[in-house]
Amino acid sequence: MIEHKISESLVCNKGGGQHELIHVDCVSHVYPDGSRGIHNLCFRVMEHEIVAICGSNGSGKSTLLEHLNGLLLPSEGSVSVLGKNVDNRTKKELWREVGIVFQRSDDQLFAPTVLDDVMFGPLNMGMTIEDAKQVALESLKAVGAEELINKMPNYLSGGQKRLVSLAGILSMKPKIMALDEPTSDLDPGHAGMIENMISELKNKYNISIVIATHDLDLAARIANRICIVKNGSIIAEGCPSEIFYDAELLAEAGLRKPKIVQIYEEFCKRKGTELGGRPVTIEELIRSLLLAS
Repeated sequence: MIEHKISESLVCNKGGGQHELIHVDCVSHVYPDGSRGIHNLCFRVMEHEIVAICGSNGSGKSTLLEHLNGLLLPSEGSVSVLGKNVDNRTKKELWREVGIVFQRSDDQLFAPTVLDDVMFGPLNMGMTIEDAKQVALESLKAVGAEELINKMPNYLSGGQKRLVSLAGILSMKPKIMALDEPTSDLDPGHAGMIENMISELKNKYNISIVIATHDLDLAARIANRICIVKNGSIIAEGCPSEIFYDAELLAEAGLRKPKIVQIYEEFCKRKGTELGGRPVTIEELIRSLLLAS
């Protein structure tokens, strides 16, 4: 395997704070059948950032997410959240601080109505029914799903279920939210809504976001930091402009370059010029193309 430099600076130019919220220290996890989910993996989540864990199917992304709030405990190594080591005792309260939105929303929605579902977390935190209802309504409104309050979750579309799942986590006011393939299997309209919602959770509610995805276009648009995972270990991390222009790294991880990167590299190739910048968003691409014209 090629060697890749892990960036010493965890904070990239697109935002993010210096305070560490989650620290995963050389964690390995072996499932009961003997298969290895992650191996000797180190990972951090910083205050006020969106970090994308990018890898192909089976690379260990989901296993890592489930360690962030104690759904899984390490076979080796340690995980700390907000300075507290995660173990059998402390994991029971972690859902208050770290909320996970699963790839399959049906695994998360179970109550008779959407309102009941979003109220469930606040009620378990000790809120009165009146306060829980108020918080649930505010959370549904925040994700643009207030019109769904009386609907049965089973009959919602995939995009609507994802929005309700987000509202259910938001209602508990976590400091960190982890989303597993947040836009997979969604139509472009709902995928766009979820993408905008992720950025808003960070900017408006000051929630740090972890997304696990193999969609590098999504990661390029919204993430402050990229972690590339392969065979259960993070093999590289850095800013989107660093990671997504490393063709050898992405090929090793079984990932394709984001479309913006492909377009810009092809433009420079046809023009016969060196890469003048490393755009990863539409805005950055337009600026680079104008400068090259």
